[in-house]
Amino acid sequence: MNQTIIEPRKHKLTLNLGELYRYRELLWTLTYRDYRVKYAQTFLGFAWAIINPLFTLVILSFVFGTVANVDTGSVPHLLYTNAGLCGWAYFQAVMSTAGTSIIGAQGMVKKIYFPRLIIPLSKAITALIDLGIVFIIMAVLMVYYQFTPPTSLVYLPFFILMALVSGLAGGIWISALTIRYRDFQHIVPLLLRVGMYATPIAFPASLVPEKYLFLYYMNPVAGVVEGVRWCIVGGTSPHPYAYISFVVVAVMFVLGLFYFKKIERVMADIL
Repeated sequence: MNQTIIEPRKHKLTLNLGELYRYRELLWTLTYRDYRVKYAQTFLGFAWAIINPLFTLVILSFVFGTVANVDTGSVPHLLYTNAGLCGWAYFQAVMSTAGTSIIGAQGMVKKIYFPRLIIPLSKAITALIDLGIVFIIMAVLMVYYQFTPPTSLVYLPFFILMALVSGLAGGIWISALTIRYRDFQHIVPLLLRVGMYATPIAFPASLVPEKYLFLYYMNPVAGVVEGVRWCIVGGTSPHPYAYISFVVVAVMFVLGLFYFKKIERVMADIL
């Protein structure tokens, strides 16, 4: 009979990405399960994946476009807002699910060994559905308004990559922190509600006073949202301070990975 022996690593904080690759089938299985469960036993089913971003789009457009009457130049405010949501949707989807991902899978964590990082990663892959839906809505709106994409569209892959990394960074941190501090289950929804209005989704960052811009772009999603919108609808290129957001995202991502690996060693005991 073959025996598998699990030994502690000499370097406890080594990321060992090769191990994630060996467990890739488990990753796809968990991702497919999350997709199936997300809208299971609901009357409208997958339609909720479309209703949620549409509802958010209408609310933001009403508040900032109709009530606050934010000037978006030649770009219709509905189109302008949805372009901002293209940079925000993935971050929100990952953050809202990753926080409880480890706690929800504690039965697996306590019984069998596998790289625990797979659990928040499965949530991050499932969240790509939310991102795809927002881009489909964007395409429909551009056809409706007969809006031609600007030449800055060629930079979109870079900003989408940053959006993905920001979502992963936030999701990894929250999933690890929630294990020790269950308060984050309540803090994250609050932060997301505040962040949706504090991030330049439905308004340009130019409305923020210049003296506060440096601090404002410490928000890891602010530069991503500005960049994605610039690629899709054009206008003024992102403020030079926007790249502060990218530095924050990169630092969060690297430190989040190492913090998660540190917590991984005692995860089963804490749960």
